[in-house]
Amino acid sequence: MEFKHIPVLLDECLEGLCIKPEGVYCDGTAGGGGHSCEIAKRLDAQRGGRLVAVDRDPEAVAAATRRLEGLPAQVILGNYSEIDVILDDLGIEAVDGILLDLGVSSYQLDNAERGFSYHSDAPLDMRMSGEGISARDVVNGYDYQSLAKIIFEYGEEKFARSIAQKIVTARDEKPIETTLELADIVRSAVPQKARREKNPCKKTFQAIRIEVNRELEHLSTALDKAFDVLRPGGRLCIITFHSLEDRLVKQRFQTFCRGCVCPPDFPVCVCGQTPRGKLVNRKPIEADEEELAANNRSRSAKLRIIEKIK
Repeated sequence: MEFKHIPVLLDECLEGLCIKPEGVYCDGTAGGGGHSCEIAKRLDAQRGGRLVAVDRDPEAVAAATRRLEGLPAQVILGNYSEIDVILDDLGIEAVDGILLDLGVSSYQLDNAERGFSYHSDAPLDMRMSGEGISARDVVNGYDYQSLAKIIFEYGEEKFARSIAQKIVTARDEKPIETTLELADIVRSAVPQKARREKNPCKKTFQAIRIEVNRELEHLSTALDKAFDVLRPGGRLCIITFHSLEDRLVKQRFQTFCRGCVCPPDFPVCVCGQTPRGKLVNRKPIEADEEELAANNRSRSAKLRIIEKIK
């Protein structure tokens, strides 16, 4: 299957990065190379322009390598949470811009063999890197309390306890092996009204995927490291697709922009803290009607941009 992924909010990302032909940039989630390709096209290798495209998925790395051939870019297999180490290994001290397009790619969702989708039957996997624990390990190995906690917190699913109990009951009879097996269990655990309103599997599958790939943990680490490796004037652009990601990005950006943290009753500042960054957009940028019509998966996308000032 060809690695296809329509880059979301492409024009907004390119504008947000404020690309300089001689600049050095990093796409921490290269995917099929959609965003990376357009960034690299705007760089001048003769003047030092350079793009480092990173992805944890070996299939994405192979696809991006093909797409970026002939452009001033190199593709690295790795996790964006290790962006500082990746850049250091390449002899890059600082960059002018970083893009993170979070979540799962269209290719990963559409390729049934990867086990991300609840629409097609496949072995329970969901590993972006192909390594580590799988969705099968989580579903069959975690106890009831852990499953309920993950589904509630990462899926924001109000029927988390019922779903977790159904999973435990089902696996006592035999291991849960496939995506459709899990999907049927989830559907049976929620009221009929909830099943009619929307697919009840989405939140549970999201929660398990986040747990398998440690997505929020990696994002939290990457936010600090990415901001640290930016040059003053450099920009960090992040596209999120659900509230947990967006809340984490929003709160961390606020921290970077925060000045004095002294108690309000102090007559003068003694902490000496000043803002390290400034928000480029106060509210998240979302897809316009034209993009929504062309790509339904852009519907939940939110782009936040911060510029480093020191």
